[in-house]
Amino acid sequence: MNLHRWVVMQGMNEFLHHFELDPGSRALGAALNERDHYTQCHSRRVAGFSRLIGLACGLDRADLEVLELGAFFHDIGKIGIPDHILLKPERFTVEDMEVMKDHATKGEGIVRELGLKAGDLIARVVRHHHEHFNGGGYPDGLQGETIPILSRIISVADSYDAMTKTRPYHEARPVAETLDIMSGEAGTKLDPYLVNKLQQLVETWRGGGID
Repeated sequence: MNLHRWVVMQGMNEFLHHFELDPGSRALGAALNERDHYTQCHSRRVAGFSRLIGLACGLDRADLEVLELGAFFHDIGKIGIPDHILLKPERFTVEDMEVMKDHATKGEGIVRELGLKAGDLIARVVRHHHEHFNGGGYPDGLQGETIPILSRIISVADSYDAMTKTRPYHEARPVAETLDIMSGEAGTKLDPYLVNKLQQLVETWRGGGID
């Protein structure tokens, strides 16, 4: 089986087998699916990948639940982004990106209104999933370990999924190439420790006979 396809299946299986959404969360997810099907599918994959990384890091059950919900809702703020930007079939302009950046804080606000258990923690994870390890991200320019570790995990899972899927403005990259790019971003955009964890996971799967 193709390695990327297998990794996607593993991530989705982890999400589906170990986690159930409450009715309100499912309804919100369905609303995003109607608005932007790609983002909803991406969010489910990121939730699965995030869980796999979280397990490799030894997170406890409570943290894993916050991580999965944070990953599932990490892009929910895109509901508040205008269609002409959200569904744009080419790369964003600088102006478009400034609007898109609002999805992190919009998502935080939406999650806070859901009344979820540990909702404040989940909302904080959503807010900070685009922070960069070197402080160059948004919305608050947090740096290093001041970024919540669950947000850092989602950032790694998000990057992996985004690069290995075809989009209108880029072709899907092979797993090996994606990991090389992510290694280059370790210490700048991404947490080096977590990138290493992802690489170890992929090598473990590859060692199990997945090509």
